[in-house]
Amino acid sequence: MASIQFLKGIGPKKAELFARLGLETLDDLLFNFPRKWEDRRLPGKKEPLPFVEDAPVLKGKIKTVRDLYTSGRLRIFKLTLETRYGEAEASFFKRHSPRFDVFAGLRKDLREGRTVWITGTPEDPLFMSRVRADEYYLDDDVRALKMHVGRLVPVYPLTEGLTARMMREAVYTAAASLAETVGEFLPPDLAARRGLAARDLAARAIHFPENNFELVQARRRFIYEELLLLALAWAIKRRQTRSVEKNFTYEIKKTLLTPFRQNLGFSLTAAQAHAINEIFADMQAPVPMARLLEGDVGSGKTVVALSAMLLAAENGGQSVFAAPTEILAEQHHFTFEKFLKGLGLRFALLTGRMKGAVRKKLLEELAEGKIDILIGTHAVIGAGVKFKNLRLVVVDEQHRFGVRQRAALRAKGDRVDMLIMTATPIPRTLFLALYGDLDLSVIKEMPPGRKPVKTTEAGEEIAFRAAADEAAKGRQVYIVYPVIEETQDADMKSVKAEFARLQALFKGRKVDMLHGRLPSELKKQVMEDFAAGRTDILVATQVIEVGIDVPNATLMVINNAERFGLASLHQLRGRVGRGRWDSRCLLVPYARTGDSAERLRAMVQTSNGFELSERDIYIRGAGEILGLRQHGDMDLKLADMSRDKEILEQAIEDREAILAADPDLQTRPNAGLRRKLHDLYAERWNLIDLS
Repeated sequence: MASIQFLKGIGPKKAELFARLGLETLDDLLFNFPRKWEDRRLPGKKEPLPFVEDAPVLKGKIKTVRDLYTSGRLRIFKLTLETRYGEAEASFFKRHSPRFDVFAGLRKDLREGRTVWITGTPEDPLFMSRVRADEYYLDDDVRALKMHVGRLVPVYPLTEGLTARMMREAVYTAAASLAETVGEFLPPDLAARRGLAARDLAARAIHFPENNFELVQARRRFIYEELLLLALAWAIKRRQTRSVEKNFTYEIKKTLLTPFRQNLGFSLTAAQAHAINEIFADMQAPVPMARLLEGDVGSGKTVVALSAMLLAAENGGQSVFAAPTEILAEQHHFTFEKFLKGLGLRFALLTGRMKGAVRKKLLEELAEGKIDILIGTHAVIGAGVKFKNLRLVVVDEQHRFGVRQRAALRAKGDRVDMLIMTATPIPRTLFLALYGDLDLSVIKEMPPGRKPVKTTEAGEEIAFRAAADEAAKGRQVYIVYPVIEETQDADMKSVKAEFARLQALFKGRKVDMLHGRLPSELKKQVMEDFAAGRTDILVATQVIEVGIDVPNATLMVINNAERFGLASLHQLRGRVGRGRWDSRCLLVPYARTGDSAERLRAMVQTSNGFELSERDIYIRGAGEILGLRQHGDMDLKLADMSRDKEILEQAIEDREAILAADPDLQTRPNAGLRRKLHDLYAERWNLIDLS
């Protein structure tokens, strides 16, 4: 495929800028779909679309041109335009330079009497007649008018040095020369039955549609494509996983499991017992387990996972428990110490910070089989980490680990069982599309004694007064901030900056601080002090959102609550309400941003994690919540799992029909599908085997 550098006006230097975005060939450009579109047609009847933004556009004859200096070093190039709607003003801003005329280019193009198009930002949203200009195009520049104004215009991700104009022009050229050659890979009857636009027409219209209808059809075509390929890949992956037989099995000996349950100090809920039975049945089956354990915050997933690891240990097998952050891994290690006391089980913690002789000794013991359970961060995936007899992989907070990371963990043993855990409930259709290779266990029941946490919005003063009251009663308090250090954002509060103030405010109380950058030993000490009741108030980042279990903590204060996602807010709230006292969560917002009001309202209205997850997916879309875009679990460029639910259901229905009739996609109508799956999910993502 031809390199971008051979496109007119690009060359090797500019090609390097495109390469930073992973765009190296014309094909890359063509399938680099816009992140949104702007409607740059002149005011009139504009039919709104959710993915199209209305952009202010001025078109008029230049009446006057003025060059102004401000009191600082800023210069303004101001135009007065005569438009069909009356007089309008456009201002270009540049920093002054004593060495050259910063407006030389503008002065040459924008002269009195010329007709010009200008896009930018309104200086006052109520009056579109005054604009801070971003781009301008002369009315006699025919090529520019085809791409940049007077139409629906694509907006792409950019990198420093690469302008929106450069990107659009490169894509326009690629679409003009390549769109007709993209070829069809869907079975012909399928495309016709679903009323999908022809692929070559969609490849042009997705970038430069002539109207709203074309854009809607082009997006639907590529969204369907993405979701069908994904659904097929997971179904094939599931079949391939289930076709491999284990060379070991488990016997429930109860040498560890019985004393473990007796030492817990509480009975398992019916939901926990049911999940354990499902997992044990999987582990005793002849094929490797691949199961997702889904449960709300505090529902007791860790005890279920520990039961599975103890079954492996009873049968001479090793387990690895992977957590996404160091502090989470440390918290789990702390929990394991409490639950596994006196069982004679050997378990150890491995993090990226562990160095030298300590790390070397741990890895040697692991390789010799002297460690039954390894708890760790992504560090457990490292090449030097070897097991003698790995039987079970447990992954906590699955959305923080990508498919390839999970596969790398699994490869540490031979046909091992895998249990993945999440506190983010996933709607069923979404689960089938995203985790089609997994079986599902759900813990919907909360352990007895878990009190509902009353959640309200509050000002900082009220929240801190409540914190003082709880501490006076001998209870403990969490006060959470979104960042460790201060940022340029004046509305954002930080743990370090606020810690000293809170120590003074709560004089006479033991106030401690916890965040991810503290040395491991200090973090451990801080957590132990809080768990033992030696600390009254813990000031922390959201590192405490999972794993800490302190029954005496009765108040959670979340500052800058508008900065947290619903899942994080709910996780943080789940740190309180674990004892016999009534507990509260106070949300302290400092500014309203984006959809924050909707999120905070949802938190106040319900404490049900499943309901919140549904709302979160509705508010933010699935990609952000489930970590899909971050971890390469798929190559979704346009599809949004919640918004495109109807197309997703069609794709799953079609997948079932295709694979029922042709399980290996060997027939001629399915040859294109097989080739596409091979390129994307076999070769690129290494998810399935189509050899």
